[in-house]
Amino acid sequence: MPCVADWLNSPFSIVQGIFAQNTPNSDWEKKVTDYFKEKLKENNATNWVPSLNDVPVHYLKPNSLVKFRCMVQDMFDPEFYMGVYETVDPNTNARVLHFGKYRDVAECGPQQEIDMNSSQTVTLERQTFYCVPVPGESAWVKEISFFSELVLASQARVSPSTSYTPSRHKRSYEEDEDMEQHPSKQKEQHMGNGSGGDSHGCGEPKRLETEASAGHHLISANCSPPLDLNFPLPGEKGPACLVKVYESWDTFKVNDVLEVYGILSVDPVLSIVNNEERDSSTLDPMECMDTAEEQRVHSPPSSLVPRIHVILAHKLQHLNPLLPACLNEEESKTFVSNFMAELSPVRAELLGFLTHALLGDSLAAEYLILHLISTVYARRDVLPLGKFTVNLSGCPRNSIFTEHIYRIIQQLVPASYRLQMTIENMNHSRFIPRKDYTANRLVSGILQLASNTSLVIDETQLEQGQLDTKGVHNVKALGNLITWQKVDYDFSYHQMEFPCNINVLITSEGRSLLPSDCQVQLQPQIIPPNMEEYMNSLLTAVLPSVLNKFRIYLTLLRLLDYSISDEVTKAVEEDFVEMRKNDPESITADDLHRTLLVARFLSLSAGQTTLSRERWLRAKQLEALRKARLQQQKCVNGNEL
Repeated sequence: MPCVADWLNSPFSIVQGIFAQNTPNSDWEKKVTDYFKEKLKENNATNWVPSLNDVPVHYLKPNSLVKFRCMVQDMFDPEFYMGVYETVDPNTNARVLHFGKYRDVAECGPQQEIDMNSSQTVTLERQTFYCVPVPGESAWVKEISFFSELVLASQARVSPSTSYTPSRHKRSYEEDEDMEQHPSKQKEQHMGNGSGGDSHGCGEPKRLETEASAGHHLISANCSPPLDLNFPLPGEKGPACLVKVYESWDTFKVNDVLEVYGILSVDPVLSIVNNEERDSSTLDPMECMDTAEEQRVHSPPSSLVPRIHVILAHKLQHLNPLLPACLNEEESKTFVSNFMAELSPVRAELLGFLTHALLGDSLAAEYLILHLISTVYARRDVLPLGKFTVNLSGCPRNSIFTEHIYRIIQQLVPASYRLQMTIENMNHSRFIPRKDYTANRLVSGILQLASNTSLVIDETQLEQGQLDTKGVHNVKALGNLITWQKVDYDFSYHQMEFPCNINVLITSEGRSLLPSDCQVQLQPQIIPPNMEEYMNSLLTAVLPSVLNKFRIYLTLLRLLDYSISDEVTKAVEEDFVEMRKNDPESITADDLHRTLLVARFLSLSAGQTTLSRERWLRAKQLEALRKARLQQQKCVNGNEL
């Protein structure tokens, strides 16, 4: 019976065994998938698998099993490969059948050649996704994921980060840290590095693919600019990967967040230096039609962009490592019910924490909680239902207050980004992804974000100035994102709608220039003499265990189902008619929609999945208080609103 080390460190030996036992039957592929699926179900085995999110690729054993938590940034054209092929020994005429699945390079023994005309050859198709780490993923998500895996792996006597001793020159821990902080140094070290490949016994390994991926160029400082890893957000770190998917690829789409388990491929032949060194007999003439830029982007050096040949892949419901990955399983239901039992004190603590963060404003803290658990739960025609963009106005101008509010949100949600709305950023940043037809890829933009990312737009940074054409387009893109929860990607000759689910919080001095579902005027009750010290002390004072409860609370409540009974619906309608009678000028259909949203999230924040009369009345009360503040501010500032 294979041990842990076999299927983790040498998955090809497992695949080979299943292939040999089941040839020529075609069901060997399903048996491979089933084998690994069962192995990963055993005793937290998923935590034994080393993750590309945590372990640098040069510490991972080539052709070992790895996992990667990522977002699909782009989808390349499908490519053909030899699913099954035959090799022949010219001296003895002995023939051997091989599988090509999960490989970039054909394997053949000494004195063997691939018989390209064999009747046993089976040509199949696979899809390549260009995947990047989840944009804006919070540091606490990375830390908790890494340490939980490390603890469980050490208990199982399997250590992902030390399961492979690199054959490259050894570096000190200080150098490793420097590499993490300065990825460019790591890139420089890897350029031209041919180690890490698996010896296949052939003097010149032959490519399996007959698509554009056959064109490989090594990128170095002497021949071309550094490779752009195409991360959507500036300053992002982590590996980008070419993820090769063999089954059900049509169930995935751009911007999906996946966890993939597959075989790591970093074969040096994937980084061929120039065209002359290739074996021309293995290339398809059509590949000559690919531009140099397309070859460069689609076939980057494997030391910079490793390949993962997927055995198992699934979409993630959420990114929070403190929750079970799938909440529908029986064990997960126990976790949910146990947490729901202590929901009330967690909500009270979170409300107190956010009240202090918002300088003693408990009403603003209430609305911030509702905003953080909001999510688009359905779409009616083009209208996204459940979005709840909050404009927190009254924020001090050019103050560190908004920066610290973002830092606190960053500590609570799994993924976030702070967009400083300056004239410079609006005019020069790329917000909308666009199609580059020369390189045949989707060039990322800031608004290419994973579902449920918190986007904090800081409008207090806005100074007087002129928006150019690009700036106007960027402002329009933000407005479309907020109003319709969609981003129109630029395909030059047309635009393509990509629906999204992004929580947008706008911090501003007066009313925002951007649309919002709800404006809350901040009324500070505390004016700390030292804002920096006050905000820092807030985060240091909260216990890590309490912070983790806040994180579970906010993620879990987003995933709960919600409904309104016919009886309550009728009562709400009658109440709304009465409100219109009493104040026909100021009560509109928008007010009803907003109050129903507030009631929805207010109910969910208390762990209730149906609307009660009590929550409806509380929602009306909150809305009345919020409107009274805005009216008061209008009186103070004249036509401010």
